[in-house]
Amino acid sequence: MAKRNALGRGLSALLDNAEAPAPVAGVSPAESVGDVAGPIALLAIADIEANPFQPRSKFDESALEELAQSIRELGIIQPLTVRKLSAKRYQLISGERRFRASQLAGLDEVPAYVRTADDQAMLEMALVENIQRENLDPIEIAISYQRLIEEIGLTQEGLSEKVGKKRSTVTNYLRLLKLPGEVQVGLIEGEISMGHARALISAGDEDTQVKLFRHILAQDLSVRKTEELVRGETPSKPPKATPALPEDVEDAQMALRIRYGNKASIKFNKGKGKIELPFASEAELRALSKQLKL
Repeated sequence: MAKRNALGRGLSALLDNAEAPAPVAGVSPAESVGDVAGPIALLAIADIEANPFQPRSKFDESALEELAQSIRELGIIQPLTVRKLSAKRYQLISGERRFRASQLAGLDEVPAYVRTADDQAMLEMALVENIQRENLDPIEIAISYQRLIEEIGLTQEGLSEKVGKKRSTVTNYLRLLKLPGEVQVGLIEGEISMGHARALISAGDEDTQVKLFRHILAQDLSVRKTEELVRGETPSKPPKATPALPEDVEDAQMALRIRYGNKASIKFNKGKGKIELPFASEAELRALSKQLKL
């Protein structure tokens, strides 16, 4: 296979001019690359296995096909990074999209930096590389942050330094994992934005969050409208329903409204109450006073 199809013009020239590692008896140059990402090696795709720590849970098939077509025409611009498992076995550290697209493009070989790494270091490199370079959805980023904290033992402060984000940004992502599953799926599928989700976090219990989430979708609410809605829905106890009036009191209220307008009302509870005759202006007050012969 022509080198251009595997690498592209830029990497082809780079490989041609790169200083090769010292040869080892019985081992090809690609197999003798050291611990760090040194000279680029051409590796058979069949010798590379997927990364079991890959934080990305899904890949857009149409986007992969577009990348595959680009690779067919231009080659791979950015090499993969792999770790060496044995003489002819490698495992991806980063570059899963490029790896999958190369398979779709029908390549037999791919350019890669080869290094050694234990599982913990590999997980850390894979998570950090994906957070910084891949177009992950907010929940995938949040899960990656959580895994770095739990499996690598980072604090939120240490995590913020490692991924180059403010601590408040890291905290906001982690809080997304406390949202109900239905809301998280909506965020993953792009039905709501990060701004919507952040507003819902403050909306109370899970039932309230789900109810508001569905209302956002039904009304196609903006983030600003959602924030306003959340502020109005925050009270933990819903307002008490007004008890129904006894039939005779209801008749009396109807008579008042016929005479003094629809705003007239009777407040009644346990045999006690009051009559209200609201007015919206001085003119309405004078008209009402005249009717009452005050």
